[in-house]
Amino acid sequence: MKRMALTVRTDEQMERALNALVETEGVSRQEVIRRSVLERYEHTVHTSRVAESTSRLASRWGDVLDRLGRS
Repeated sequence: MKRMALTVRTDEQMERALNALVETEGVSRQEVIRRSVLERYEHTVHTSRVAESTSRLASRWGDVLDRLGRS
């Protein structure tokens, strides 16, 4: 795995949150940031997949759902 350096600028609110997570989770600041980015990525991918599936299923079963809704 290729590793690259990254500088992150923080404000007071982020510093407080970051320090609290470091203490609570017992991991480095880098690890807190790494986990946060990966969790956000996984959430975004999941949300996209759910939206695609919903659209596909609504196209296929939309008429049935409409009829059931009117019953």
